Amino acid sequence: KQWYQRRVAITAGNLEGEESFEPAFLGQAESVCQERICDDELILIRGTKTKPSASIILRGANDIYVDEMDRSVHDSLCAVKRVIESKSVVPGGGCVEAALSIYLENFATSLGSREQLAVAEFAQALLVIPKTLVVNAAKDSTELVAKLRAFHNASQTIEAKRHFKWIGLDLENGKCRDNKEAGVLEPEMSKVKSLKFATEAAITILRIDDMIKIYQPSKEDPNSYQNAVKQGRL
Repeated sequence: KQWYQRRVAITAGNLEGEESFEPAFLGQAESVCQERICDDELILIRGTKTKPSASIILRGANDIYVDEMDRSVHDSLCAVKRVIESKSVVPGGGCVEAALSIYLENFATSLGSREQLAVAEFAQALLVIPKTLVVNAAKDSTELVAKLRAFHNASQTIEAKRHFKWIGLDLENGKCRDNKEAGVLEPEMSKVKSLKFATEAAITILRIDDMIKIYQPSKEDPNSYQNAVKQGRL
């Protein structure tokens, strides 16, 4: 309670010795009460006039459940934060990776140098994301990813099927669907950064042209038969 009193004192006035206090410093709330939740006593402020922030109370059977809920809530809030920062979203469920893979494969055929191989391999590597999503959902990755690629190939080659560009994976039912309509979205900033960082990591590994390997010293028995023959003792 002393900690709360000290916090209220610091919030209500400054520490420079000035006693002036303006009404604008005050807030409004329907109720301020102290409640006991589990083993903790909390000060709950309900019905505030302005809501710049809020607290989330997590309760679970044990600490493991609570920690898992805390990580889930944290990930959700970070996703919302990314959306607000980037101000744009893209469809999820492997939609972006499949569309990029089809586009890069078609672009690779227009190159007449060895760069064609690099672009084609990059396009193939992008399919790791949808394949991993399908495998984690215990579905047939070969069939679903093939259907997903067919949808995006049609969206990029047939004008009447441009709306197929929103098609992604529905891992609950094991099929492809319009993820924009289903509300399965991802922050654009996170998608761009993940692709950029993965590309930079791959380039860094490919630039390594030498490898140093340290072999452990062999522990041979000096009195073994082979050593005795070499030394002429036999």
